[in-house]
Parts: sequence; structure tokens; C-alpha cells
Amino acid sequence: MSGKPLREMLRQMLALLEGERQALAAFDLERILTCADGKLELCERIEQAARGDLNEEERGLLDAVARLNDINRKMRNLIAANVESRLTALTGKVGVYAQARPALRGMPA
Repeated sequence: MSGKPLREMLRQMLALLEGERQALAAFDLERILTCADGKLELCERIEQAARGDLNEEERGLLDAVARLNDINRKMRNLIAANVESRLTALTGKVGVYAQARPALRGMPA
């Protein structure tokens, strides 16, 4: 499928991902959560709109969305590793942060 609505949704996703990156950099938890909710909603709308062949512009936007989402995922992972090392330094216990992870194993990244 090709059309303005899909392009606009992909542009919205790029803007949302940029906002998420800024929220991660500022450690703005409320905005991070708002962005996560927005990403889920937009993904559902994009999946419905992208039924069929994508044109070149849409493929390019989708690729940009995937790259920016991957960058944000790496930032989240770096922040989590930093928190884990700080908690380990504060408590003297290895794996303090890791103890909470089993509850999240079933959740998508």
C-alpha cells in the first residue's frame, strides 16, 4: 500500500523516537513512558496501513524508524548497565539489578 497516511505515520514515529531519545538523555521517566505508549499505538496503526507493497519513500522512512529505534534501544541498555554498576558499587552485591529481570523476561524489548 502506498499513500500519504502511512508516510505521515512514519514521520510521526520518527518524531516520537527523537522525543524518546531526548527523554532518555534527560532521564525524563514520564516522557519515556509516554513515548513507549505512543510507539505501541503508532506501530498498530502502521501495521494496519502497511498492508501491501511500500514505495521507495515509505521504505526509506521505515528504515530510518528502525535505525532510530535501535539507537534508542542501545541508549536504554547503556543506562541500565550504568544503573546496575552504580547499584553494585553502592551495595557491594553483584547482580542487584539483575534480580528484577526475571519478571520482565516475557516482555518484548
